[in-house]
Amino acid sequence: MPEAEVVYSDVKLARGKKRANEAVNTSTDSTYSEIKISKTQPSTAELSEDPQQAVVRKGSKVTSERVVLVVLGVLLAAALCFTTFEIIKTNKKVKYLEDDKMKCDNNLTETLSKIKSCSTVQPTCPVPKVMDDPCSKCEEGWEQHGGKCYYFSISKSSWEQSRDECRAKGGELVKIDSREEQRLLERRLRDLMTEAEDKFWIGLTDSAGEGRWVWVDRSPLDQSLTFWSKGEPDNWTGDKGEHPDGEDCVRMGEQGGADDLKCWFDAFCSKPHRSICEKAGVRGKFKKVCD
Repeated sequence: MPEAEVVYSDVKLARGKKRANEAVNTSTDSTYSEIKISKTQPSTAELSEDPQQAVVRKGSKVTSERVVLVVLGVLLAAALCFTTFEIIKTNKKVKYLEDDKMKCDNNLTETLSKIKSCSTVQPTCPVPKVMDDPCSKCEEGWEQHGGKCYYFSISKSSWEQSRDECRAKGGELVKIDSREEQRLLERRLRDLMTEAEDKFWIGLTDSAGEGRWVWVDRSPLDQSLTFWSKGEPDNWTGDKGEHPDGEDCVRMGEQGGADDLKCWFDAFCSKPHRSICEKAGVRGKFKKVCD
């Protein structure tokens, strides 16, 4: 509230006569004093406000606060109702999904019980690569390289006996058709040979005619594809000529490795050696076999 203004007042004090001689020629003195009233005064508006209006204004203020509280309460109640409704709705969805999952599980179990167990089985294929693609497989004891299967014997026998053994296994003494095949066999024999003379028969001979080399399938040797070791073939007949027919069969192998793959040697066909058999890999397709 505004402070009371400073009020200046003319206060005249009448003093009595002291003496008769002082009364003469003495006029009345005037004293001015500043009076400051430090009292909180009501504003003009408040002074002019009717008490009844003040009561109404106070009542209006209380009523507004109550209205705000009521509105907030209504909004809070609405929010709680909405949240409760959403929770109930979500719970119903979860229950529906659980029931649906249970039905699916039961149907799946029933369906699987009617299906026979299946497995990918194909006796002619070793390791699955692509379903329904043709593949080659070698029998136990044979080594697969490309589309061919090779058998490296562990027993020693003559060239003719070795050939018969290969045929009994469904194959034939090996015929070398390419430099790549020669490289493969030459490297493989390095691991199998235990000594320099531990060589292997291959399917090449000139027993039908000296110097006319042919393979076991009767195809002539391609002279551009030969791997004779240095000085071979020499058709040696022995120190005393005990083998008048000379060396008519071919063996191969160089324990320490051969220069330029040249490791063919002609030898007496009756000499016992190990041998290399070959046959084509069995082809087939993968398929599912069910019980």
